[in-house]
Amino acid sequence: MMPATALEGPLIRGKLPGGGIIENYLELIMDFLTPDDKQRLEDQLAQFIANRPVIIQRIAEARAMGDLKENAEYHAARDDQGLQEAEIRRLTKRLKNAQVTGDVEMPDDLVFIGSTVRLKDLGDDTDDVYKLMGEVTGNFDADEIEVSVNSPMGESLMKARVGEIVRVDLPRGTKRFEILEIL
Repeated sequence: MMPATALEGPLIRGKLPGGGIIENYLELIMDFLTPDDKQRLEDQLAQFIANRPVIIQRIAEARAMGDLKENAEYHAARDDQGLQEAEIRRLTKRLKNAQVTGDVEMPDDLVFIGSTVRLKDLGDDTDDVYKLMGEVTGNFDADEIEVSVNSPMGESLMKARVGEIVRVDLPRGTKRFEILEIL
């Protein structure tokens, strides 16, 4: 096996029992989504698919302008098309492989995807509210800090219980948090 970058991790190539092919270890990571996360991703996918004719029209109009070698509009439209198609593939694959959490019976004191928790930073004695999500929305106006389940914080919080102290290995060092309550 060839070493890979720290971001990619070890490359794995093989077959799954069902016959599928594993191209990278990232395909092996369980991806959890809340029903709201899944709906938001499906809406984004539908928007990208609906935008295909617009980009095709832009390409056709730019192509009609003539010389393609020096046609910036044509190249920009083709670049947009490539980025959009890559995003469609990414969203399709993510939705296909995601595990959607529903109304699963969970103990009241267990942190799981969709949980909103109050954490106390043991380094500076401050407390904040975090929400464990499958896909962060990027909404910075929310009352809670969104945390992806695939982030270091999310991985530490997943399946932890109220009263536990979790250790989070962050790029700037290790932090410890006490889980005060699940809201």
